[in-house]
Amino acid sequence: MSIHENLLGGPPPTHLPDDPEPRELLASGTAPVEVAAKYPTSSLAWALLADDAFEAGRVVESYAYARTGYHRGLDALRRSGWKGHGPVPFEHEPNRGFLRALHALARAAQSIGEHEEHERCATFLKESSPTAAATLS
Repeated sequence: MSIHENLLGGPPPTHLPDDPEPRELLASGTAPVEVAAKYPTSSLAWALLADDAFEAGRVVESYAYARTGYHRGLDALRRSGWKGHGPVPFEHEPNRGFLRALHALARAAQSIGEHEEHERCATFLKESSPTAAATLS
């Protein structure tokens, strides 16, 4: 039996395909804005832009970047067979961009007083990956 086997009969975990180029550029110090321009489908680049904007006090800009990364991630999840629910493991590195964008969207929504969006995103993050919720908080 695999340790990832779902014994409750729910949907299997979704593992996004690896897209190493943007991740490697970011790891080498390339600015997230350059990576997002070159790889606009990279949720990780958008999540890092959201983090940078948030840390600089540009919360609305952070919200916009996070929302872009979130939607790019939803598109990728759907292409990978995700049906709107089920685990998106943080342990699978290609999933981390989406999960980071989702966390950034929840954080920015809370900061601008969009409480329903914050709760929706925070719940979505916890349900998708308890590890991501604990790690990113």
